[in-house]
Amino acid sequence: MADDNNTSKQRPLLGPKGKPGDLMKKKPKFNIMWVYAIIVLGIFAIATLNKGSKPQKTDWKQFREEMLKTGDVEKLVVINNESVEIYIKPDRLSDPRFQKMFKSRLGTISERGPQFYFQISSIEIFDKRLEELNAALPADQRMEYSAEKRTDVLMQVLSWVIPFALLIGFYLFMFRRMSGGGGGGGGGSIFSVGKSKAKIFNKEEDNINVSFKDVAGLAEAKVEIMEIVDFLKTPLKYTQLGGKIPKGALLVGPPGTGKTLLAKAVAGEANVPFFSMSGSDFVEMFVGVGASRVRDLFKQAKEKAPCIVFIDEIDAIGRARGRNANFGSNDERENTLNQLLTEMDGFASNSGVILLAATNRADILDKALLRAGRFDRQIHVELPDLNERREIFQVHLRNVKYDPELDVDFFAKQTPGFSGADIANVCNESALIAARREKKMVEKQDFLDAVDRIIGGLEKKNKIISVDEKRAVAYHEAGHATVSWLLEYAHPLVKVTIVPRGKALGAAWYLPEERQLTTTEQLLDEIASALAGRAAEELCFGKVSTGALNDLERVTKQAYAMVTFFGMSDKIGKVSYYDSSGQAEYAFNKPYSEKTAEMIDAEAKKIIDEGYERAKRILQKYSEGHKEISEMLLEKEVLFADDLERVFGPRKGHKPEMLDAKIHI
Repeated sequence: MADDNNTSKQRPLLGPKGKPGDLMKKKPKFNIMWVYAIIVLGIFAIATLNKGSKPQKTDWKQFREEMLKTGDVEKLVVINNESVEIYIKPDRLSDPRFQKMFKSRLGTISERGPQFYFQISSIEIFDKRLEELNAALPADQRMEYSAEKRTDVLMQVLSWVIPFALLIGFYLFMFRRMSGGGGGGGGGSIFSVGKSKAKIFNKEEDNINVSFKDVAGLAEAKVEIMEIVDFLKTPLKYTQLGGKIPKGALLVGPPGTGKTLLAKAVAGEANVPFFSMSGSDFVEMFVGVGASRVRDLFKQAKEKAPCIVFIDEIDAIGRARGRNANFGSNDERENTLNQLLTEMDGFASNSGVILLAATNRADILDKALLRAGRFDRQIHVELPDLNERREIFQVHLRNVKYDPELDVDFFAKQTPGFSGADIANVCNESALIAARREKKMVEKQDFLDAVDRIIGGLEKKNKIISVDEKRAVAYHEAGHATVSWLLEYAHPLVKVTIVPRGKALGAAWYLPEERQLTTTEQLLDEIASALAGRAAEELCFGKVSTGALNDLERVTKQAYAMVTFFGMSDKIGKVSYYDSSGQAEYAFNKPYSEKTAEMIDAEAKKIIDEGYERAKRILQKYSEGHKEISEMLLEKEVLFADDLERVFGPRKGHKPEMLDAKIHI
């Protein structure tokens, strides 16, 4: 929100849309490449003008027959024993013969001459030929020549200047490349390689139009961030109670959840200078550059205080010290981090400079960087829940022309686990799909196809699949659908298909519950459901295929997590070997003995084997329904939850296999 009291600071010139600076265009920044271009154009211009004053080239035969024998030559001059310049008598230049000789040249014939020239191999041969020619001519037409030594000063200068200019230009070009180019404040010269490459944004001058209204969901995160912006706008509200402005805020969360978008909203809302750069911008191939750029960044920030400094992907320089692979060597990244720690909260004061950073790898950051006084608050930006997904859909559908009867709540329910970036991609893909189908607006099916496209990949209906393979895929996917429908805690099925997508020959779509905790029974049901495809192949065809690779990989990770992370094995006990801090990244040993490792392997295998046998029992008991679903899949290729409900009955409250759910591990 803009401050109404700052209207006097606005520019006096307004454009037709009322935006400041529309009529007062910014002057283009000086670029050294312009100088290079002017020099090159000047050289070409001089060469062209010099070329225009040169005589027309001819040969000995034309000189002898059309010039000398006709008495048109006034004099001859031998230049450097290499060429002969021919001067034509002024009264003969109007002859059409000479005009014809010059028809391919620009301009008119020079009366001062020389008008023509030709090359000679040696002065001795030219003397001999000219002497023979004079002997055959009348005495009044015989011609002598004079000799001159000439030096082309321009070409000599250029022959020395151009090589040096090319070497200097190549050096400057390579140095600019090595030092990250000349843009962004970093500079490309040897004297500015240690300068900060941060880009400075100003709400009025840079026309930043992103606000907190454009950030859907993230209610708690926005409250924390908006408090910092409000502190910058009305500091007296907090300082009169003894409060101090936070020194830093760290945005933590999975990729695509809106961390950088929040920073853009801060830049749009705060009426203070906003410095933005990436963590990788600090580190270069030169030693000491990172620390130098940190010092220069905070120096600029202090001069413009109060201001906000945003460092995206701070884990590039904030990784915990002493855990890098280059043991014993001088680590440029650690030097950069040490300088950053000193600037954030060291001996000198940085009052009025707020550091805002974002990362999705907070577990690997140095503890000294995370302590209070540097990053006073950590703001967790998590994946959106149902209500937040609805708000995100409404934001991204503003510019999409969609069916007014479209139910946004339905799509929010169909996209559990989607980040804000995924939802934006869904809206964009749906518009592209509708345009591909020549529709006037985006409809419900377009959105569903976009969700399938993002989850499963590109649909490949023309993929060559044999009849036996297609039948195996149908029974495999029907096994997943059957067991997941009959187990109480398995994720409810949305649809199952045997249309190839991406690398998969078939897929089953589920709708995970919005839950924060997962029980042992829920994990066991999910394992049995995942193994049902392999079990269906074995029961129906007496053999298995490689189609269950993804299922086995997921189940194996889940079983080992139950034993080693969640303490869900009575034999291993209530222990967890999970390291949430990430401090054991370069550890050389496991936190348990070889005997315990054997027990872990045995327990994980037991969980998987019992889940597999459980899936086989369910498929054997409901073999008729499984076969019916498989044949329907072969015929329709896509089945929905309604089709399974017609075969097996309603899922809610239908617990036919609760007796099998109790598995001892």
